Amino acid sequence: MARRKVAFKKRRQNRLGMILVTGVVASLCLVLLFSMMSLKQKKDGYIEKQESLEKQIEAENKRAEELVEYEKYTKTAAYVEEVAKDKLGLVYKDEIVFQAEEK
Repeated sequence: MARRKVAFKKRRQNRLGMILVTGVVASLCLVLLFSMMSLKQKKDGYIEKQESLEKQIEAENKRAEELVEYEKYTKTAAYVEEVAKDKLGLVYKDEIVFQAEEK
């Protein structure tokens, strides 16, 4: 009879140990699951930010090309003539200037 009590206690201890181990493993799985979800959200945010930055790079490259073209244009006689007419009001000797009457 004493052997049965000892065997019963060992079985109870084994069950308790298995339940505790199962609980610890389950809690570790939950922690890993939440960590994985958090990392996935960060990854998605980084991907979105990367796409945004790539679009900005493309826009800045296009702007740089436009500036190079504008620089070439400013070195032409057409640009000098345009500035002289628009900003300084200069005209050629043989040009007739008409101005609209203000009401």
